[in-house]
Amino acid sequence: MKLKAILFDLDGTLVDSELFHFECWNEILTEADVCLTYSDWLKDYAGIPLAQNALSLSNKYALQTPLDQLISRREHLSISRMEENEVPLMYYAKEILDFFHDTSLTMALVTGSNRNEVNAIFKKNGLREYFDLIITNDDVKHSKPDPECYNLCRAQLGLEKDECLVFEDTVNGLKAAKAAELTCYAIQRHEQQHASLHQADRLFLNFEQAKDYMVAQKMI
Repeated sequence: MKLKAILFDLDGTLVDSELFHFECWNEILTEADVCLTYSDWLKDYAGIPLAQNALSLSNKYALQTPLDQLISRREHLSISRMEENEVPLMYYAKEILDFFHDTSLTMALVTGSNRNEVNAIFKKNGLREYFDLIITNDDVKHSKPDPECYNLCRAQLGLEKDECLVFEDTVNGLKAAKAAELTCYAIQRHEQQHASLHQADRLFLNFEQAKDYMVAQKMI
């Protein structure tokens, strides 16, 4: 593998935002006497774009709020909460970003979040400086699991498929990376999710394990 670039997902991979997104949705759903469990969120909604989740939740619970208003309200709520509170990093995320930053590897972000959300998160944690390229949901027509985002990223970097390595944490993200014919390592601390990520080229509990493996394999 002629590794030249690392492509990172954001939510649940670099930042511990799934609980944050879960709580934002429940704040809205409570008004309709609906309350999601976190296990349901991880199984059915994590890693899926806002608009798609809004449609699924609206249909499942017969929400009365028009879909466009539901999406807008959820988006404004998340931006507001992100501006008020720092979304914590995943275990060893900062360490692995520093590690790759000290190599000759290019780093790119490929996320299903929109650019406003990414900017709000980065404003708090300072991660923007690590990335040579950022692809958000605003840059594509089709969200993960469609491979468009990864194809676009690779094209803009001008790299071959075997020169890129993807880090993802959800089934949709993994499917997008594999559909783009890229090597994908899954980082997932919740072991109950591991069975669903069996298509990953490698599966780790955290970035420290991934780094140790890559060093041992002399990939870097």
